[in-house]
Amino acid sequence: MTRFDFSPLYRTTVGFDHLSSLLDAVTRNDNAGSGYPPYNIELLDKDSYRISMAVAGFSEADLDVQVESDELTVRGRKPEEKEDRKFLHQGIGARNFERRFRLADHVRVHDARLENGLLHIELVREIPEAMKPRSIPISSGSLIDDKPRAKLKKAS
Repeated sequence: MTRFDFSPLYRTTVGFDHLSSLLDAVTRNDNAGSGYPPYNIELLDKDSYRISMAVAGFSEADLDVQVESDELTVRGRKPEEKEDRKFLHQGIGARNFERRFRLADHVRVHDARLENGLLHIELVREIPEAMKPRSIPISSGSLIDDKPRAKLKKAS
């Protein structure tokens, strides 16, 4: 199993300690994954993404797209065929699947649609106003203001 050493990163950053467990989970999923169904992840513009999955043979009723916390899960469940069919060659994969994608902070699923055997899932990064860069005014004078100190004394 691949292990990553993040100690140099921890010296200059704050709040990225969860990165280690995230990369371990990704490595574990990549090694265990079957590669079915195949998929693409596209960057459409700065804050828009699209996941396209090849789901030939699946209808909208057979597919389930769910987001829980920071994880997108796509499941495909085919009902059992009641017909007794004899294939000379069966190359179209129609087996059940479950594919998981870890979503970054502030990325949400905007839309999902099925067209021409491809499931397209549109994702958008929406950074909250409070998280956007802002300018901090610099004032001159004392750092400690008497008014907040007076409030603290009353609360004690």
